Amino acid sequence: MRIRVLGSAAGGGFPQWNCGCENCRGVRLGTLSAEPRTQESVAISADGEAWFLVNASPEIRAQIESFPPLHPRAPRHSPLAGIFLTNGDLDHCLGLLCLRESQPLAIYATERVRRGFTQGNTLYATLERFAGQATWHRLTPGEALDPEHPAGRASGLTVRPIAAPGQPPLHLRGRLAPAPEDNVGFEIRDRRTGGALLYLSGVAAPTAELRQALERADCILLDGTFWASDELIALGLGERRAEEMAHWPIGGPEGSLQVLGRIGRGRRLYIHINNTNPILREDSAERAAVSNAGWEVARDGLELEV
Repeated sequence: MRIRVLGSAAGGGFPQWNCGCENCRGVRLGTLSAEPRTQESVAISADGEAWFLVNASPEIRAQIESFPPLHPRAPRHSPLAGIFLTNGDLDHCLGLLCLRESQPLAIYATERVRRGFTQGNTLYATLERFAGQATWHRLTPGEALDPEHPAGRASGLTVRPIAAPGQPPLHLRGRLAPAPEDNVGFEIRDRRTGGALLYLSGVAAPTAELRQALERADCILLDGTFWASDELIALGLGERRAEEMAHWPIGGPEGSLQVLGRIGRGRRLYIHINNTNPILREDSAERAAVSNAGWEVARDGLELEV
């Protein structure tokens, strides 16, 4: 299974357009030892021909152009075989509207996420211009499926969604009570090699099911949004803690780095990294702590094999 990190930042990217924090200011000026990052999305393929995205960021066009295997191979063609959505946050699904140019799309999401994106959304009409332009495949946590290959053969992948503690997207907050289908991770297995990727870009806290999946994974891409629970509060940039925003912080005695240690059998990486997170700085003490614990920080353009 081949994995390409198209984008590795949290919503807003790095630097964020309206942020002048130390990280964003430093990367703009070139005084910070850090790389700019686009909003989180990855591409996955078992055969190198048909590719599946996990999340469709607002920067999806540029991300596709950055990776030649996703380029068209005919006057009207796309190697994209499907798009899996972890939740209904805009930084994960707004890119769907950017893929409106008369290309059939197969979208895999929970029914809760599908309704949240389509109902009452007048812009969704751009994906209904012809029959079959957008085909939704329902995901149910705990039920594995084999995504469809455009050539009609097996994709070579098995995908099992796993409920991850989360909350409704910001634009639906207050209208819906939290539910298990609001946020999922994916256990993606290559049927040929048996290798398994666990993708958890958003998780508010660990659960027994998630820990079991982490222990059997050959590669982990885990929520690395915030280093500290009070990160935004301490910087004067927000009023909510990381957990209140459905993100498990990395640092601290109850953080993912301390709790998980060297869990898993292969590479362990943090993804969906907020612009304020000190692990973005390659020379920071927090980055050193991550590295010393056997974890990595995902970056745009990184390629992995499982």
